[in-house]
Amino acid sequence: MSKLQQIIKKLDLQPHPEGGFFKETYRSKGSINSDSLATEYGGSRNYSTAIYFLLTSDNFSSFHKIKQDEFWHFYDGSPIRLHTISPEGIYEKFIIGKDIIGGEQPQVVVPGGHWFAAEVINENDFTLVGCTVSPGFSFEDFVLENRKNLLEKFPQHNGIITKLTNS
Repeated sequence: MSKLQQIIKKLDLQPHPEGGFFKETYRSKGSINSDSLATEYGGSRNYSTAIYFLLTSDNFSSFHKIKQDEFWHFYDGSPIRLHTISPEGIYEKFIIGKDIIGGEQPQVVVPGGHWFAAEVINENDFTLVGCTVSPGFSFEDFVLENRKNLLEKFPQHNGIITKLTNS
């Protein structure tokens, strides 16, 4: 069994709708009442949630967005390239990894409402990261957009949107 297969089994990772594998590892017991959140949430949310998230060089995390800020933390494997597009259309990319001296960042925050996608940099490799969301993640807040709609919103980013969407 390869290291990748061992990690997937040991951490009990499952396929994620955006690509890759995940497992929720934390969901706070406490929650924020809906009247203390922006009206776009439509209900209460836990204070915070966290997952393991694993990608391989054979797949990618397709462009999606959530309402909350999401913190990405590097754990193991290849560095990962994280792409973001703000609601105003500003594109940024980050390299999340352990070579801090070489310019990689061990953690990156994606602001709520930004579109984001990720890919493993090294061929025939994997990346294991953690993602922490606050207020806590709910699939009600998750939008996995199709290529056509994203290109209509951000035609200036045709190359990266086409590369990191499925259809």
